[in-house]
Amino acid sequence: MKVLVTGGSGYLGTHLRRFFKADDFSRRSFYDVLNPHDVALVGDYDVVIHLAAHADKRLVAAETCFRVNAEGTANVLQHVRPGAVFIYASTKDVYGAHADAYEFVPETCSTDYCGQTAFEWAKLVGERYVEFYAHARALRACIFRLSPVYAPPSDGNQPSFVGDYVERIQRGLPIRLPLDGTPRRDPLYVEDFARACRAFIDSNVRYGVYNLGAGPEHAATLREIVETIGRVVGREPFIERSEAEPVPRHYVADISRARAELGWAPTFTLEQGIRELVS
Repeated sequence: MKVLVTGGSGYLGTHLRRFFKADDFSRRSFYDVLNPHDVALVGDYDVVIHLAAHADKRLVAAETCFRVNAEGTANVLQHVRPGAVFIYASTKDVYGAHADAYEFVPETCSTDYCGQTAFEWAKLVGERYVEFYAHARALRACIFRLSPVYAPPSDGNQPSFVGDYVERIQRGLPIRLPLDGTPRRDPLYVEDFARACRAFIDSNVRYGVYNLGAGPEHAATLREIVETIGRVVGREPFIERSEAEPVPRHYVADISRARAELGWAPTFTLEQGIRELVS
């Protein structure tokens, strides 16, 4: 089985590429999703895991987000060979503030516009391309709407918020927490994400959309996440209050659909994942 990871030199792609012994399609390997000649290579693969994205939420980055995250996704999909597997890494943030209506957010949560940035909106447009080309070109495809995924550090890549917390605590720098650290999140360790990709590949599902996170069992408040990191690294966190308010305030994925259809469940507790980061 030949596997290609777009964005395979990035923060998550580095680890997925190692997990699958996959090839890299990224600017660091001199490939561009907006280059028609480059994306023609996609047709040589049995599985394409599409992580490549421009993850800038500033308004000035809107045009680039739509080109890379929407048009680039369409370019890749047009070259995936019929019958191959395509896995698209989307984001929980397509739900925006609508997610606050749920204790555990299902895939049926509204994605109507409620102030999402161009990054999130472009990822949602990318989802529509996945749905269209999956059916039009007979692909096996899935969309993972990801909770924050964290991974061990890799060269030249910015960490997720969990990794950033680890670095700041190790260096004795302050961490600013909104709402006194009460917002809940369910960050997912990268190996569990890779295992979800494997579960879809090995399944009989033709097309699916799944919320993917650590789920209710492993969810924690931001303060609990920081305290867990402090305990693992053996340093007292320096916490400051932030006046910013996160959107949504709370986000914990309902992962029951992935459990039922893919037979997947997260295996890493927060503490186990953090130990992997600092080992």
